Amino acid sequence: VQLQASGGGLVQPGGSLRLSCAASGRIVSINNMGWFRQPPGKQRELVARISSSGNTNYADSVAGRFTIVRGNAENKVYLQMNNLKPEDTAVYYCNADIGTSLYGSSPYWGQGTQVTVSS
Repeated sequence: VQLQASGGGLVQPGGSLRLSCAASGRIVSINNMGWFRQPPGKQRELVARISSSGNTNYADSVAGRFTIVRGNAENKVYLQMNNLKPEDTAVYYCNADIGTSLYGSSPYWGQGTQVTVSS
């Protein structure tokens, strides 16, 4: 199983970016999917998460600016980031809880994509 993230880059404050993450491999089921980020010199933190039924939760710092959406048919998850701020600068990682058999599931991580917000 692999998670492939894309969509990062350099953007000015107030701008927008859309991150994408695709899961591939021998996937039986996908439960929660989400995005985490790790700012320079800080610990990794949850940004947004979406359940298999579409329930979402967001970090307080991004609520109202970021939107997480999943494309279940494609095993994908997206993060639309609007009104970006310099403090959003971080490496963003996608995460998914994936079952590869009928029993149990495990967390998988994408490779990370850099988002830099700077003028």
